[in-house]
Amino acid sequence: MKRNLPLRKRTKKEVKNIARNIKLLILDVDGVLTDGSIVLDNKGNEYKLFHVRDGHGIKMLMKAGVEVAIITGRSSKVVERRAEELGIREVFQKCHDKVSAYQDLLRRYSLDGGEVAYVGDDIVDAPVMSRVGLPITVSDADPGIKKYALYVTKQRGGRGAVREVTDYLLEAKGLWHRIIDGYFEA
Repeated sequence: MKRNLPLRKRTKKEVKNIARNIKLLILDVDGVLTDGSIVLDNKGNEYKLFHVRDGHGIKMLMKAGVEVAIITGRSSKVVERRAEELGIREVFQKCHDKVSAYQDLLRRYSLDGGEVAYVGDDIVDAPVMSRVGLPITVSDADPGIKKYALYVTKQRGGRGAVREVTDYLLEAKGLWHRIIDGYFEA
């Protein structure tokens, strides 16, 4: 299989134009929705820390009509629970072929790659990142993946990076004020 080359860099205006057309945001988990730590206890329990503002950003984005999906290489009941809490229906766990899951999502939602954003943090995310319209990585990502990203967050994974992405997408689509105004109409 041919390895996809890093993307050519784009201007901020070009990236914002791409963001305006995003209809699906796909997220990795470890290192994106979490800080990458995996805590295991002696009883076999797994713990992950999620940032509350990342979750709220996901809910705002979905309220604005953008679908959100998770594709992760690990499997965890914690991820299943967090996705359920947020209303994320598309969750692919223990997914070692992220491209197949991505292509499945394209078919299900009748999208082309230009309408998809993906947030990853490590080189295993490069095959999907090189296929989407808006590849994104977190500020503390593996240096090898950053060359595949058009947008690198200022925030770290699990520490507000996803919220930064959701806010950016809402602003690019001109939906930020409509979502925020909804909080004042009660």
